[in-house]
Amino acid sequence: MAERTEWTLQIEGMTCDHCAKTIDETLRRVPGVVDTATSYPDRRARVVTEASVEGAKLAGEIAGTGKGYRVSGHSSRKLRVERSPGDEELDLAVVGGGSAGFAAAIRAADLGASAAIIEGGALGGTCVNVGCVPSKTLIRAAEVFHRAGHHAFAGVRAKLDRPDLKAIVKQKDELVAELQQAKYWDVLAAYPSVMLVKGKATFREDGSLLVDGKPLRARKVVLAMGSRPWAPPIPGLDLTPYLTSTEALSLPELPKTLIAIGGSAVGLEIAQLLARLGVKVTVLEALPRIVPAEDADIGEAIAAYLREEGMDLHPGVAVRRVSGRPGAYKVEVEEAGKTRTFEGEQLLVATGRRANTAGLGLEEAGIRLGKKGEVVVDEHLETRRKGIYAAGDVAGDPMFVYVAAFAGSLAAENALSGNARKYDLAVVPRVTFTDPGVASVGHTEAQARERGIQVAVSKLPLSYVPRAIAARDTRGLIKLVADEKTNLLVGAHILAPEAGEMVQAAAMAIRFSIRVDEIAAMLHPYLTHAEGLKLACQTFKKDVAKLSRCAA
Repeated sequence: MAERTEWTLQIEGMTCDHCAKTIDETLRRVPGVVDTATSYPDRRARVVTEASVEGAKLAGEIAGTGKGYRVSGHSSRKLRVERSPGDEELDLAVVGGGSAGFAAAIRAADLGASAAIIEGGALGGTCVNVGCVPSKTLIRAAEVFHRAGHHAFAGVRAKLDRPDLKAIVKQKDELVAELQQAKYWDVLAAYPSVMLVKGKATFREDGSLLVDGKPLRARKVVLAMGSRPWAPPIPGLDLTPYLTSTEALSLPELPKTLIAIGGSAVGLEIAQLLARLGVKVTVLEALPRIVPAEDADIGEAIAAYLREEGMDLHPGVAVRRVSGRPGAYKVEVEEAGKTRTFEGEQLLVATGRRANTAGLGLEEAGIRLGKKGEVVVDEHLETRRKGIYAAGDVAGDPMFVYVAAFAGSLAAENALSGNARKYDLAVVPRVTFTDPGVASVGHTEAQARERGIQVAVSKLPLSYVPRAIAARDTRGLIKLVADEKTNLLVGAHILAPEAGEMVQAAAMAIRFSIRVDEIAAMLHPYLTHAEGLKLACQTFKKDVAKLSRCAA
């Protein structure tokens, strides 16, 4: 075991992100440096070292690059010890330091067990670093900019300048750094029985665990390596530089035009935020409509609203070839039996994610992988290799951070307490953060009919929801799917400016078998979007156009 020190260095002289990378590369060569992350926008480096390393040494190495960098100030704090491979046997080893991994380690600590998180990269995984957090804060920034010049209120005027992308991205990076510290490093420090092991995990054929080639002994293991962006085998794409969601959230400048391949949640969210900041965006989707996993009525409606904003949407196309470089891309597609070519300054590929399972020796260790590379698990999240479990994106769809956290906790509990709990994903709400937003839970109308349910459907345009009327924004609808025999809700599909804030009530109704007439009879606060669920339930039996605004 060895003590660790966390240094925060204020650095002058950086002029770009490449400077930050140079400083990181320099510091990683210093004996005793365990981890380093330098931010050009923040003019700051966070460095984890062995206790013997002094701040003056770090400052000297940075100044010694000869590029004009200078440490103008620093602070430090002691970290708990890390566990080194070869120490006493752990109760649980967790491979991956994202949401699923941390949830697993925390649950182990709650159960009185010792645990180690094995992570070779940045703590926090996809969500806080390159996924949920950065995308949603950028989406809200773009929404604020857009709404300043696009609203229905008389007498309210705003003069808009071109958005300052560098300032927006800098603020995003600051938020990411703040949350990584508060929700991961500080959380880690709060659990004395949870250790951090920096390095790459691999497995031997007998299922034993190695970290950087050295054995780490643990009674049980939870795999939580997360996922990465995936691109389909489009001719020319392997020879063409392109943006994934990761790079798109840190663009140094706005392109004039962008082609997005992929019209599901991630592709649409990024496409709309860039469009609202002034980029001419074209979205290409192979399936017949955008957000193809959603109910057809929702997909058609959101497409209409996005086109009204000026986005060029092309569902049902086959991408035949990609070529070009930043500033000049060409994408050849087949659409309605004809070949056409789209051109753009930037190219975004947002066609899904795949589990991070390559290069770990999993299959050689007897751990089965699925067709998309995901770890195959049973109802307890245990793999085919007894004692090794998997949780989060690495186990495949649905790849949501809240599902990952739930799975990580459950996997750890089953690993340590004997497979007492089953992994139940019968009710999983999901949200696409477009504007209007898309949120859904349960079956679509088509899915319910395929399952032989005697379906009753309610469709309520937001033009009947008082909150939307008062806000002068009636874009959207609420569609409910119920079992006509039992009067139970089996699906809810919402298109509204705050759809994500509305869907949880429907999820609870499905989970706890609350009938639609019971929802309709409940008190809902007036002038809230949540009241729309009540009105949609009333629509099964009544014409809401003939109801008073406060009618029960």
